[in-house]
Amino acid sequence: MEVNLAKEKKFNKLINVVSVVIPLVVALLFGVKLPNVEPLMFLPPIYASTNALTAVLLVVAVIAVKQGKLGLHQKLMTACIGLSLAFLIMYVAYHMTADSTTFGGEGNIRYVYYFILITHILLSIVIVPLVLRTFAKAYLKQFEAHRKLAKITFPIWLYVAVSGVVVYLMISPYYGS
Repeated sequence: MEVNLAKEKKFNKLINVVSVVIPLVVALLFGVKLPNVEPLMFLPPIYASTNALTAVLLVVAVIAVKQGKLGLHQKLMTACIGLSLAFLIMYVAYHMTADSTTFGGEGNIRYVYYFILITHILLSIVIVPLVLRTFAKAYLKQFEAHRKLAKITFPIWLYVAVSGVVVYLMISPYYGS
């Protein structure tokens, strides 16, 4: 039990650092534009698709665990973490090579877009430590704590993944404008 507690403390320290570093690095890199580099305009539909695939796999992973397919659940959740990391890398790469796109919709749709965008951004920051803590609980075989935390993590992660696709669909007509 003590070994597990020591591991958990190490995980928590690492999770805290990663949870602060990721948003800071993304914010810093968001302001960096690589000179003489062609904008990576092909990336937004790819990273939106990555978000869509993450959402689908999250739902399939929940179905798998409810059916007792724990190995499949573990593989799917690991894939979701990998896809989220791939999304983050592509998102930062795109924004380091292209100017931000302004949403061109008018009227009430602007409020809808900005509500979805702002909640997506804020929850994408919140989800990092939640995912990592949920993963750590499973890794440490603290399955009851894992289940409790997963009930919070899953809907937020699903919202972040789906809202990322919605934001892309809403902004995509204005790329290159």
